[in-house]
Amino acid sequence: MMDENQESDVSALYIDVSKATPVTGQLNKTKEENEIDPKSGRWTTLLVLAGVTCCLGSALPAGYNLGVLNNPAELIRNFCNQSIIERYDIQLTHNEIMILWATIVSIFLIGGVTGSLIASWLADKFGRKGALMTGNIFGIIGAILFLLVPALNSVELLLIGRLIVGLSGGLATSLLPMYMTEIAPLKLRGAVGVLCQLGITSGVFLGQIIGLDTVLGTEESWHIMLAAVAILCAIALLLTFILPESPKYLYIIKEQQSKALKELSRLRNMDIMLLQNEVAGLQHEFMSRSSADTWTIGRIFREPTVRLPLFLVCSLQFGQQLTGISAVFYYSNSIFKDAELGSTGSQYATLGTGLANIAMAVISVPVMSLFHRRIVLLSSCYLCIGCLIILCASIVLIHTVSFMPWVCIVAVIAYVIFYGIGLGPIPFFIGSELFDVGPRPIAMSLGSVCNWGGNFLVGMLFPTLLASIGPYTFLIFTGCILLLALFVGFYLPETRGRSTMEVAASITQGLRSRPNAKSVT
Repeated sequence: MMDENQESDVSALYIDVSKATPVTGQLNKTKEENEIDPKSGRWTTLLVLAGVTCCLGSALPAGYNLGVLNNPAELIRNFCNQSIIERYDIQLTHNEIMILWATIVSIFLIGGVTGSLIASWLADKFGRKGALMTGNIFGIIGAILFLLVPALNSVELLLIGRLIVGLSGGLATSLLPMYMTEIAPLKLRGAVGVLCQLGITSGVFLGQIIGLDTVLGTEESWHIMLAAVAILCAIALLLTFILPESPKYLYIIKEQQSKALKELSRLRNMDIMLLQNEVAGLQHEFMSRSSADTWTIGRIFREPTVRLPLFLVCSLQFGQQLTGISAVFYYSNSIFKDAELGSTGSQYATLGTGLANIAMAVISVPVMSLFHRRIVLLSSCYLCIGCLIILCASIVLIHTVSFMPWVCIVAVIAYVIFYGIGLGPIPFFIGSELFDVGPRPIAMSLGSVCNWGGNFLVGMLFPTLLASIGPYTFLIFTGCILLLALFVGFYLPETRGRSTMEVAASITQGLRSRPNAKSVT
């Protein structure tokens, strides 16, 4: 409850808002037309701090734990085998060891799915900040367990640690885009939405480097390698205390209007009286909220008005994994070896591919502010399709035509570049632009579940498909991208520069919606 002076201040602000350009009835105007003070759309110290903290403290550890096991895999498998012999006097066969290793790898993805499922509940129960801090705590706990693994000679601790850091990763991919797009001004919403993909790609790359046998991927230090990223989680945990809570969450979900306005003023580094249109947007969204605006997973599946946006979010997140990005990285090392780069050269070339992925994530930050989401996403889809077709053909001919290995290398690098500009970042944050603040946490959680589930599916099926049909596996990924592009081209509305209420209103008719039938002016 607000005290009397706070209520008076807020009431006075509402009167001022009524004199400003109203939100109701003018949802089709651009941000520039509605904005009273253009300075409210700039980067501020707190917004930059929030972005850096979330990117390095939440998303980067998730990516790190995805990529860190690749290089020292043989070392960790040997430890697991020896541990089971010493503790249980059981000699595992080669197949049993590989099953155990697959479990160690995949339990991280199971943790990611679980973390995604509980993210919406945590986000509404403890706030966006509290939920992000919970993810940091999980990351620290997992790291402590990793450090204890050799001392206790315990495979079980390794499994539990992987599960817990998976929970942390699932929370990060659900919460980071939601928090950042809620605290950012409309003008920067796309730019901050890219931070999740940037953090994940940077984490994967860092994990690959740290896992080299010249760094920490050794018999004596692999457990330290697994725990190393906890330092970033701890720093992020401390910094999150000083970050502002999402004004939308406070204003609309918690109904703490006075606190929400103070946080908004902190974020924009401006007097609240100069942010009348942002406040009017919050007020309008609050007033239009249903009295029964309690969202559950069951309700979001039953509610016809959010069925299409939910399908869009889930298909984009699931489809992102079915594009074959993990498979391309997996295959790249053998491609580079066939190009006669040698074992060491191939390893560093693979790292170079990861670096290109990071570079594209960085470039996509200004791209999201300058170009329409649909154009970028569809361009990314069709360019990736072309690269995969060329990659498939060049791998088939790699030993018959002398220059084909170099065509493979170019196709891999081009694919990574085109993926990183659209298919990489957009699925992570698009849900925050399609949903109002009420159903947003659950929608983002379900989308993240689909992403982690798709990752798990590709990880389990790709080796089998590769053994069965070889490089023609990439044609399956090509078909998946094509289906995704057709669906997105028909049903995904343009979200750049538009309020979530306006976007949501254009897709309330389910598959009968025609958001792109005519341009919005």
